[in-house]
Amino acid sequence: MATTLGDSFLSELDELSDNEAPDFDENVGKEETLNSDHDLDSVSNLHKTQRYADIMQKVEEALENETVPYKLIMDCNQLLVDIEDEITIVHNFIRYKYRLKFQELESLVPQAIDYARVVKQIGNETDLTLVDLKDLLKQHTIMTVKLAASTTKGKPLPEDVLQKTMDACDRAIDLDSAKKKILEFTETKMVCIAPNLSAIVGCAVAAKLMGTAGGLSELANMPACHVRLLGKKRKSLDGFSSAATQSSRVGYLEQTEIFQSTPPELRLRVSKLLACKSTLAARIDAVKGDPSGKNGKAFREEIRNKIDKLQEPCLARQPKQLPVPNTNPKKRRGGRRLRKTKERYAVTEMRKQANRVAFGETPEESSLGYGMLGQAQSKRLRMSSVPSNLKAKVAKKVRERQYSGGTTTYSGFMTSSLAFTPVKGTELRNPHQALGFGSGTQRTYFSKFTTFSKLNKI
Repeated sequence: MATTLGDSFLSELDELSDNEAPDFDENVGKEETLNSDHDLDSVSNLHKTQRYADIMQKVEEALENETVPYKLIMDCNQLLVDIEDEITIVHNFIRYKYRLKFQELESLVPQAIDYARVVKQIGNETDLTLVDLKDLLKQHTIMTVKLAASTTKGKPLPEDVLQKTMDACDRAIDLDSAKKKILEFTETKMVCIAPNLSAIVGCAVAAKLMGTAGGLSELANMPACHVRLLGKKRKSLDGFSSAATQSSRVGYLEQTEIFQSTPPELRLRVSKLLACKSTLAARIDAVKGDPSGKNGKAFREEIRNKIDKLQEPCLARQPKQLPVPNTNPKKRRGGRRLRKTKERYAVTEMRKQANRVAFGETPEESSLGYGMLGQAQSKRLRMSSVPSNLKAKVAKKVRERQYSGGTTTYSGFMTSSLAFTPVKGTELRNPHQALGFGSGTQRTYFSKFTTFSKLNKI
């Protein structure tokens, strides 16, 4: 039983290692191939396969016919992906071989086909002033390449290594021409295969996107952020930083007419918008949802409208109208409490006099800040007292409390006439007069000398 469990465990480990082995072995094999002195045929053999020959023959025949099977389009897209991989392998082979002669060239010309053409044009020449590169590179890049060639430490290649390098350059150029032919074929048939995608980005860009993704269904399954980077190439800036270049973040979508007609400051946002709408259009085409392409045209019009909206200037700030004034009188608090508060915090007569200045008179230095207070040539502040209603009421209440509080002895109907005041001490007062019983109807009705009144009958 233990042996059976051990064998099963070992078999599971072997299966796990078998599943993980191909990725590791494939990378090691590629590295060994690039670092070895093998021939080109041991590295690149796509052009010798039967599938490559059959598809290229069918493409030649289909260029003359109007009806093309959909399977041929899918085969062409798959072959485009294989050709891209094959060009990368051949490019690495050329770089490894030509590195002994001119190592700086691979950083100055990063594109594979341009690099192959420049290597074939230069060959084993040490003086690049005798080499014509005007048809292959731009003028500033040519100057940089010639300057780097004058300071390089490379040596001429042997004849056998140079011959292998030239054959690899021819192989890369042939593969690129086959790729262009297939793209031309797929561009003519894109309207039937992906009408919505072609309406947004154009037939040429749609064919390149499908070829790089591996087909229409693979393109439909991609997220928009990956679609935006399809076909992205590293651009040579001749020693300058590439961090500030926005075009390095965009692939084939930068070749569309919408992207080219957009201002540079909006191209990054437009590329994201194009990628999103292209992904939606590819998904519609993958399920044959709209063969007429109306959705693609609607997406294109939506992108145009959004670009126009982004280009509109900001609205100027409009002057804000003042609200209509309220002419109705406001409700204010009234009553005894408010009147007392106003009297308590009102401006006193002394403060009013201090705020006034005599007309036509120069104030003396000693009286600065005192206004009309005081008189001339006198250093005393004089202010006539002005009676206040509040003070009068307070004084009246104080007197009532004094008289009533001093006579707090009530025993039956008898009241004391002695009042104790804080000013005069003991004082003799009439309590009835203090309480208001000494005059008027009180004297009439409650007097001891009053008799009964006689009323005449009517």
